[in-house]
Amino acid sequence: MENQVLYDLIIIGGGPAGVTAGIYALRKKLRTLIISKDFQGQMKWAVSVENYPGMPDINGMDLAKKFEDHIKKYGAKIIDDEVIKIDKENQIFELITKKGDRFISLSVIIATGADPRPLEVPGEKEFISKGVTYCTTCDAPFFKDKPVAVIGGGNSGVKAAIELTNYASKVYLLEFQDKLAADELEQERARNNEKIEILTSSALKSIEGGNKVEKITYQDVKSKQKKNLNVEGVFVSVGTQPATSFIKEMVDFNEKDEIVIDPKTCQTKTPGLFSAGDVTDVKYNQIVIAAGEGAKAALSVYDYLRDLNK
Repeated sequence: MENQVLYDLIIIGGGPAGVTAGIYALRKKLRTLIISKDFQGQMKWAVSVENYPGMPDINGMDLAKKFEDHIKKYGAKIIDDEVIKIDKENQIFELITKKGDRFISLSVIIATGADPRPLEVPGEKEFISKGVTYCTTCDAPFFKDKPVAVIGGGNSGVKAAIELTNYASKVYLLEFQDKLAADELEQERARNNEKIEILTSSALKSIEGGNKVEKITYQDVKSKQKKNLNVEGVFVSVGTQPATSFIKEMVDFNEKDEIVIDPKTCQTKTPGLFSAGDVTDVKYNQIVIAAGEGAKAALSVYDYLRDLNK
């Protein structure tokens, strides 16, 4: 059976860390498999990427396509599935997927990235796909000439607000802190856009409506006064949380549930089990950093396998 092949390396995740790890591994002639439930990762949903070297102004979808084309150049084997369990016995890792398949490998790189962090406010779950969304690139066109709110004042939130002005009639940008956290350049763009109203020190309390979103209630953090905004869309952009539900005993986690790795090698506490990208405790969630970590992890795997065969 195909899935009984003993791989040198299985990479879990198809974002910038996983793809870069795959490129490096394949160039080292390692028998490599990539398993990803969402190939290209969150990178493809980025409204714009302006800080990736050599590509000063590119959208996430186009950058993700370049990553995909690059790895396929080396004949990458990519499976659309989700790993739900990892075990290790006698230096062999066994991976079980959601579809019930079993794969074995001498090493593993976890590069599952991070999922959008929910708001955990009343109405959020009820109105998913009814006005609540976590993807500006996917859903912005559905809100043409409608008022919307963006929750989160970091880079992704501010970029989302700017992108939404191409469609929405009005964009409210809510941030819990007393100032935005986005880069100054992005903040300046938002402040200069007449469609955007920035509301700092504002905590979202609820999302309300009938069959779809009709309004939100937020509270002024300083005055404690509650206010309503009539909106038809709520774009959530309050950060991410590591995608680590399938791996618990074989790695250590920090207080953010990120996988703790050796920063020099990307190895976890389990020999042969490596991790790279936004799922780890490496500081700063950036595409270029994730790609670099993926390269480091693959090179470390190569060294690990070489020592294993001595």
